[in-house]
Amino acid sequence: MAKRKSFLLRIPPELYRDLEIWARDELRSVNGQIEFLLRRAVDRRRGRQEPRDQADEPKKPEDSMD
Repeated sequence: MAKRKSFLLRIPPELYRDLEIWARDELRSVNGQIEFLLRRAVDRRRGRQEPRDQADEPKKPEDSMD
């Protein structure tokens, strides 16, 4: 597994509770949810139109009504 940088993050308890709920809804840990959100934000800032996890997937053909 790739090395990861550890750091302390101080956030308000209400924000942490919101992140817990959001993470649970998406079947992630709170740490995983924070990493996911940060990655999406960084990708968008770098100019990627889609988050990395969706941009790498092949596009689904659209259903035609012919």
